[in-house]
Amino acid sequence: MKHSMDYTQKTDTKTGKPYLAVRKRGRELLLEPLTNKGTGFSREEREELGLSGLLPPRISSMEEQLARAYGNNLAAGSPLGRYVHLATLQDRNEVLFFRLLHEHIEELMPIVYTPTVGEACQRFSHIYRQSRGIYIGFDQRGRIAEVLRNFAMKSPSVIVVTDGERILGLGDQGVGGMGIPIGKLCLYTLCAGLPPDTTLPIMLDVGTDNEELLADPLYLGLRHKRVRGAEYQAFVDEFVDAVKTVYPRAILQWEDFLKENALHQLERFREKLTSFNDDIQGTAAVTVAGLMASLRITGGKLEEQRLMLGGAGASAQGIAALFVSALMDKGLSRADAHRRVYMVDSQGLVVADRPKLEGFKRDFARDPAEIDDWKVSDRGRIPLVEAIDNCRPTLLVGTSATPGFFSEAIMRAMGRHNERPVIFPLSNPTSKAECTPQDALAWTEGRAVVATGSPFASVDMHGKRHRIGQCNNSYIFPGVGLGAWVGKLTRITDEMFLDAAQSLASSVSEQDLAEGALFPRLGHIREISANVACAVVRRAVKQGFAEPRMLDGLDQRVRDAMWFPDYLPFKPD
Repeated sequence: MKHSMDYTQKTDTKTGKPYLAVRKRGRELLLEPLTNKGTGFSREEREELGLSGLLPPRISSMEEQLARAYGNNLAAGSPLGRYVHLATLQDRNEVLFFRLLHEHIEELMPIVYTPTVGEACQRFSHIYRQSRGIYIGFDQRGRIAEVLRNFAMKSPSVIVVTDGERILGLGDQGVGGMGIPIGKLCLYTLCAGLPPDTTLPIMLDVGTDNEELLADPLYLGLRHKRVRGAEYQAFVDEFVDAVKTVYPRAILQWEDFLKENALHQLERFREKLTSFNDDIQGTAAVTVAGLMASLRITGGKLEEQRLMLGGAGASAQGIAALFVSALMDKGLSRADAHRRVYMVDSQGLVVADRPKLEGFKRDFARDPAEIDDWKVSDRGRIPLVEAIDNCRPTLLVGTSATPGFFSEAIMRAMGRHNERPVIFPLSNPTSKAECTPQDALAWTEGRAVVATGSPFASVDMHGKRHRIGQCNNSYIFPGVGLGAWVGKLTRITDEMFLDAAQSLASSVSEQDLAEGALFPRLGHIREISANVACAVVRRAVKQGFAEPRMLDGLDQRVRDAMWFPDYLPFKPD
């Protein structure tokens, strides 16, 4: 909270300590979530700011407020009920909201984001309480810049935008997809300290093909089928032009677009503004970081590994591309690195001569000549288990959004060919995971090294407790955004995500590995984000996308920029 129209952070000349100079008084202060301390206002603040009589007489400490808020959250019962309680708290007292998340991060992150956010998106029109962010409808084309200017924020740090077509593994959620940008930006603040009054969620509403939503009388979005083709692209183009005009210094994150569309928009705009796609690049970086960390358990070198991807959508393409970059960084040629990546989708092994093969799958499609000597039942549709038995991958990553895709036969095949098979069922929410950690471990006699996309409880097997590390994008994208904002980056590149992955992998401790976890505990995530941010800025300077002066005192500059949820003293301005 550095500055807004209603408050400015200043430093007391006598004490040298920060305080908030506020322009509003009385009830207006209590209606603004970033200036509402609730019962935390001191007696002096109540007198000076016209709050006397507007609050109960007892002045509560932060600890007392946290105890009350946590108790109320537990009383909300179901995960969705707890999500709604947290959203209401965020709308009332943003400092207390983020402090509560900070104090209970491992428990509450699955509530405020995956897996609960998936249900929240599905129920968005029924649990809607208060507007947050900007909704840009297809009916507002021709005046998108005007719509952006209606928002009070003048210079956002990060914008997260979706069109709601591919929400997690749940498909088209229409305007309900807004829950994802809101949730992502919550994690930017929680995990990397981006000030909450600088983050902006945006929903591009071009309709929905979800018949259930169109038939719902409470649905809050545009009631027509999705606009596609040239009209859709012209709308997105206008949106990007408007962002460049109204918010020229903002970082733009693309989120939960349909796979072909996600890849297309990333390539179309990555050289025109500071932007990235977390589903593609963030997922790739956190996955590659986990694969790097797994080698400290399994042994071997990265350049010796063979990667099998169960699923061939945008996330799989991003993981494969960054894995290739990581292998090339170890000295392999691009061609040799490509030969170490295989993909299997719902139609079997992705092969170059497949009829009607989607264009985005061609990069990692296998040459039919490569599999001439494979022993398979049907060369035109090679299932995952046969692909594993023939190419013998050391790493298996799932992005299929198909529960049960990693069957017992598949797990046992991985176990036959690897002493410590690495299994990553990444699809989320939890209901879409390719298998459970319990199954992966049981079907490999406890030998599998497992990480998941959604949170899972630890698994006890053969006298050992396996902590299941979550391959959580929150380890990557908040730090990337923080670095891009602090370093004033003009572009975000794939090389930055590789450096981010290496930074994350190096943060995995020996204790984490001893517990079977390939990722650190979430309690360390702010430090991890700061390190990722610094790695991103250093690479940006090397590539010419940030000024060299940004390296001066970089570590301290990054940490100084990170907002922490605590009440500052208030004084009238």
